[in-house]
Amino acid sequence: MSITLHWFLPTSGDSRTIVERFHANASRGPAARREPDIGYLAQVARAAEALGFEGVLTPTGTWCEDAWLVTAALIRETRRLKYLVAFRPGVLSPTLAAQMAATYQRISDGRLLLNIVTGGDSVEQRRFGDWHDHDQRYARTGEFLTVMRGVWSGRPFDFDGDHLRVEGATLPAAPDPVPPVYFGGSSPAALPVAARHADVYLTWGEPPAQVAEKTGRVRELAEVAGRRVRFGIRLHTISRDTSAEAWAEAGKLLDALSPEQVEHAQRQLAASESVGQRRMVSLHGGALAGDVRSLEIHPNLWAGVGLVRGGAGTALVGSHAEVADLIEEYHALGIEEFVLSGYPHLEEAYWFGEGVRPELARRGLLTRSRQVRAAVQPERAAAAQ
Repeated sequence: MSITLHWFLPTSGDSRTIVERFHANASRGPAARREPDIGYLAQVARAAEALGFEGVLTPTGTWCEDAWLVTAALIRETRRLKYLVAFRPGVLSPTLAAQMAATYQRISDGRLLLNIVTGGDSVEQRRFGDWHDHDQRYARTGEFLTVMRGVWSGRPFDFDGDHLRVEGATLPAAPDPVPPVYFGGSSPAALPVAARHADVYLTWGEPPAQVAEKTGRVRELAEVAGRRVRFGIRLHTISRDTSAEAWAEAGKLLDALSPEQVEHAQRQLAASESVGQRRMVSLHGGALAGDVRSLEIHPNLWAGVGLVRGGAGTALVGSHAEVADLIEEYHALGIEEFVLSGYPHLEEAYWFGEGVRPELARRGLLTRSRQVRAAVQPERAAAAQ
């Protein structure tokens, strides 16, 4: 079982700090120092491809650019890179989503991956016109995925559920290949949906023991349903030549935060209906206290990002070998896919790609290792100026 590595497209903008136009800080943080224009996002995508990442995750929400449109614009900027497009099943028709996916596969030569985001914040869901409660949203997601896969069968599909109803839903041609479905959620309402429908279950970066407990429950539910689900994890990364350099970089991110910013973010995050978000908040206690290592919740796993960022709130921090050690620890639990990011995303892609990735290859964890250009890319040199 080899490891698959993905990177992240910062479609809300990028920065050398955590505080940006992102999740809880969308209304309070300073403007992004790098706007998410297509030129910069193309630099990140080309860097990810050159460094051997399989794909890039593009988020969804009212705080960022639309993932479908941005990634479609980037298809011609890359040759093999896949795009993990996040979208919310409550805001579009499942037949339309099936059609969009099929079209995307044809124009990209099969480079689409789908990340289903049910949504854990009722305030944001209502911005989209979605008034379902938490458990109803997950029930609807299950129906949505049933319809979408039914439409992909290539035959007219009928469905009459509690939330969705279609008759004779079909496409001119099924997607080839059918894009894998990535899905996350930690609540009792989410886990059965993952077991029945997900190809890859994604968890945020909790300590290994908690990850093992959660993925174990999904694995058991999938076995009951007669399915096998693969597992992935969403993490940030700060990797340097030495451990001291990496923790110093984490310290800079922490020093850039003010108590007011943290307090504001935590108030918003506390109102989330997401069980996964509550699990993230519980890792750090929601306050600036102590030095940077006081937020180390497992060897080389740092919870500082979650002080102001919703969603994935932990980072792998350490030397390249230490970061590889923790990745290997997760891999031993059955985690096959790692969706990573860092601040800024262009530079951190190089730190990881040129530092940690060769270490993982030496350990035999990247059996599909690709030739990675050793020369410094033009966009990296420009970003460093």
